[in-house]
Amino acid sequence: MSENEKGYEVIFCIINSGFSETVMDAAREAGARGGTVIRARGTAGKEAEEKFGIIIHPDKEVLMILVPKDIKDAVLEAVYKSAGLGTAGQGIAFSMAVNRTVGLQ
Repeated sequence: MSENEKGYEVIFCIINSGFSETVMDAAREAGARGGTVIRARGTAGKEAEEKFGIIIHPDKEVLMILVPKDIKDAVLEAVYKSAGLGTAGQGIAFSMAVNRTVGLQ
């Protein structure tokens, strides 16, 4: 089976700055091999703070983790438990299908 036939998903985790290692540790425990961190700034306003009952910190990190489809759900669950909205990381996570990959071994 070629890389493209195996099927991958990319998981995006948007978390408060400083929590990417916590998320990546949880993702590795669920079978992920690595990820890429991008520094970001959130734009949520007061209405989001009121809706979720949390204080929104503007400095964020976006962690992108490419995983085989068969472990996507386990990785999503692990990263949410480690740094979800109910934690200091106040993260959200979602996945998107990847239609082609090259260079993976």
